[in-house]
Amino acid sequence: MNFKQNGLAREVALAYYSVAHDHLNSREWTFLVRSFCFGVSDQEEKIQFFTVRNALGMTASDGVVASDRFVKEAGLEGELASLAEPVLEDLGFRLVRVKISGRDGKTVQIMAERPDGTINIDDCEAISRQISPLLDVNDVVPGAYRLEVSSPGIDRPLVRPSDFEDWSGHEAKIELNEPVEGRRRFRGELDGYEDGEVRIKVEIKDAGETVIGIPVGLVAEAHLVLTDDLVREALARAKAKGKAPLGDGSEPGEYNVEDA
Repeated sequence: MNFKQNGLAREVALAYYSVAHDHLNSREWTFLVRSFCFGVSDQEEKIQFFTVRNALGMTASDGVVASDRFVKEAGLEGELASLAEPVLEDLGFRLVRVKISGRDGKTVQIMAERPDGTINIDDCEAISRQISPLLDVNDVVPGAYRLEVSSPGIDRPLVRPSDFEDWSGHEAKIELNEPVEGRRRFRGELDGYEDGEVRIKVEIKDAGETVIGIPVGLVAEAHLVLTDDLVREALARAKAKGKAPLGDGSEPGEYNVEDA
């Protein structure tokens, strides 16, 4: 993919931003191929998907609300998320992800957005001013670190059922928390979210291109794949909302999952 050839280089270069500053504180599951939907009728399709959920011991919806995050952090990142999320909600934002990396020594990255998917540089600064002292007081991150508040990126993480609906038709990568029939990674076109399942069109051996349903309880990580079509859509959404490209909540991020 060559963004320059498509005239998108300048827009994409403007699209990702963040606010950062330094802190000096110190069961094997069976997912049979026959459970996927291979060109069956609507009624048969629902039966097939329901069979998959039963095989995994999950309910139809698994208790997930469309606007709730079902991808959760663990360990120290989980502690930080539990501190940051209430603050973000009070400010009118929602948490996308918390990630600790070794970049610039140690970086604590908090991805956030408004419920409509927008965020701007002033928003990032406002969030940073509220969360920075909170992290200092609770002293949960050992040693010196850099706090970065950022937008999700065009190749954004998908952490809510509504994300899969919002970006249906675009390519994504999904990694499961446990292998199913020896496979943990799927890459393909999103087909939305229905009845507790993420739907994605993938290539299945001996079956070709097939839409499958993955219970949200199986999803460990998911994110959009950066393509020309996705960039155009993100810029179009930003324009429709009267925002700069960086404000549509879909800027290029640093989220990586190995190719499926």
